[in-house]
Amino acid sequence: MRKITMAASIAVLMTAMLAVRAHAEEFIVGAQLPLTGTLARVGAGMQEGVMVAADVFNRNNGKHKIKIVTIDDESAPAKAVAAVEKLASEGAIAVTGGYGSNNIAPASDAANKLGLPYITSGGVDDSLVNSGRKNFFRINNTAGYEKAVLGTLADMGAKSVSIVFSTKEATSDLAGSVQKALAAKSVKATAHSFDPAITDFKPIVNKIRLQDKSDVILMVGYENDYVGILRAARVLKPPVKALIGVWSLATPKMAAEFPDLMPNVYGTALLPFPATFDTADGKAFAAAYKALYKKEPDYLGQFGYVQSMLLFEAIARAADKGTVKKGGVAEELRKTDRETLIGRVRFGANGDNPNFVHRMAQHQGKNIVIVWPPQNATGKMVYPGTPW
Repeated sequence: MRKITMAASIAVLMTAMLAVRAHAEEFIVGAQLPLTGTLARVGAGMQEGVMVAADVFNRNNGKHKIKIVTIDDESAPAKAVAAVEKLASEGAIAVTGGYGSNNIAPASDAANKLGLPYITSGGVDDSLVNSGRKNFFRINNTAGYEKAVLGTLADMGAKSVSIVFSTKEATSDLAGSVQKALAAKSVKATAHSFDPAITDFKPIVNKIRLQDKSDVILMVGYENDYVGILRAARVLKPPVKALIGVWSLATPKMAAEFPDLMPNVYGTALLPFPATFDTADGKAFAAAYKALYKKEPDYLGQFGYVQSMLLFEAIARAADKGTVKKGGVAEELRKTDRETLIGRVRFGANGDNPNFVHRMAQHQGKNIVIVWPPQNATGKMVYPGTPW
């Protein structure tokens, strides 16, 4: 009789649990991303992370469910605004995504006017967090990239650096900060700006070859810019010892699509490739990523995952308190303070994450190796080392 009673109790409990799952409250979250245009590669990488976060969250949270609605902003500011407005009209309660500060600024302004929390890892321009956007949050910033660049150059012992940078605001700000910091350390830093529309980098690279004769070329731009600079450098072969870039360079996608340009090139990355994880969160991310996309995860996906998971968790907490429609999601994001796959994340009053510090990686053969900071290194840097 006791066994029958226990079996019946278990059956009732399982039925109740299934009923809860069957009636899980669903929330629509918008993903505004550049899936076409000049930023398509990075947008696709971030989207993979967003979708992995939704998959992991939905499998582990029985009370609430996230539905992602994605709109391509085509790498254009006006389309980014239109994407946010359309997402709001389709019932989105928050937005994750965005890439490029010049796209994120107007998009997050639109979200702010609509009362939607907006979270990203794709914009490092400091004006994003200094312009009074009450519902804006980001998990990375210029300071974290600057630390990685400066730390790597210091470990190389570079005495002179040529900084090639796009005139867009975020890239100009980072280039200027790095140049100022290098000058303070008595490192010769020569800056070369270029218009974002430029496609022929040979004049700049030739000037570096004939006049600068620097130890290192630092590229501060985006994927298409890196490809153009590296192609020009491969032809002209300036006598440098290393080529360093920042976001979206040390990725498996770049290695696969431009195998002749990437050898020994450095770029910011939080993950080596192939990736390794030693935390439960990391293992869940990697397993879901491989199941969904049949490949190893990269750091763009990692960023998309972290920003989205923090948002989903905030939505769940607000839902439990009944404050989703009362500004509760943004309020819960402001309370966030936890360890993630990119380190500790907490948001200041302006929505920035003061704990962010990036890492530097290098393309070595078919692998991407973390080389800075030393405590996170998965291998030693090849220096001197160029693609030719």
